[in-house]
Amino acid sequence: MKRFPRAVAVVAGLLAVSCGAGRDPIYIGVAGPFGEARGASMQLAARLAARQLNDRGGIAGRPVQLVFADDSSVETVAVREAHAFVVRDRVVAVVGHLSSGPTRAALGVYSARSDPIPLITPSASSPDLSGLSPWLFRICPSDLAHGIQLARFARQRLGALRAAVIYTNDDYGRGVRRTFVSEFRNLGGTVLEQDPYLVTHGSAEPFLSRLRRAGGPDVLVLATQRVEAETVLREMRSTGLAWPVIGGDALVGIEADGALAEGVRVSATYLSDRAGDRNDAFVAAYARAYGQRPDHRGAGAYDVIMMLAQAIEQVGASRGAVRSYLATLGRARPAYEGVTGRIAFDTAGDVPGKPILISVVRNGRLVTEWQP
Repeated sequence: MKRFPRAVAVVAGLLAVSCGAGRDPIYIGVAGPFGEARGASMQLAARLAARQLNDRGGIAGRPVQLVFADDSSVETVAVREAHAFVVRDRVVAVVGHLSSGPTRAALGVYSARSDPIPLITPSASSPDLSGLSPWLFRICPSDLAHGIQLARFARQRLGALRAAVIYTNDDYGRGVRRTFVSEFRNLGGTVLEQDPYLVTHGSAEPFLSRLRRAGGPDVLVLATQRVEAETVLREMRSTGLAWPVIGGDALVGIEADGALAEGVRVSATYLSDRAGDRNDAFVAAYARAYGQRPDHRGAGAYDVIMMLAQAIEQVGASRGAVRSYLATLGRARPAYEGVTGRIAFDTAGDVPGKPILISVVRNGRLVTEWQP
């Protein structure tokens, strides 16, 4: 397993000039699989947010300093890195983790102490995380919402009557599969098959062959990670199958596969073509810095850091005060308006008002196709 050293990033550079010499930094932890493309986008956006904050003087005149911890998407590693945050690093809050398993595993470390650390994830979407701890918040809807929206799109926009599902046998895949199937059936559709993608086999060909013999579905749902989806698409193309394909937000990034992914629909809570001056400025700054467009994970990390900055400006850098501030967003305090939209937490730390849209791969980009 590839490991990456814990890194402290002084993002703005000339902190003594931009934020005032002698002021103690405000430390914010950022945890995710930074050796993977999905984690890299989160890390890049976090750096951009911190640099922008420091360029304008930091938070309450104090420089922002990010502490990165690479969890490699492995729960045991996430726990180890969480212990390092707790024992060694003076972080006010942690942005992360990116996926649900590491988030759940690390949460016990962050919250089981006399001075708990708020954990705000941009993208961990398992429904099992809802209400798990008063110190956990997430700015993305759960898998339940993605499955429901995919089912509605399939029935109402594609007119599909027969669906089939390939899913990764993990929290994410099972959650999207379960809610898609339930909603699709409620809308009058029939689910031909639900099959777990077997990583050990590395192929979906037997499943595709059975579906072809049965006449094929009107839509194929990939409740998988990007790697599994790419394998399924290659096998479909090689056998001449052209069924419409839709999938959850774990497929974001597949647009980079060009012709292989052309026409694939993906559910998302954020796309870079989202309307609004705030998002336009973020996308432009991200493109100048990195020569690419941000995804929902990066945009989410950016929002979390900017939201934390606002909290610290108003209530100070105490972990408890920051947690109390977040818990009242959208109730006792106005919702936070970020590049990903309105962020208002319920009592379970979720954002029930966040909409989910459907995007489509067109010429190497994800563009909005359906926003109910």
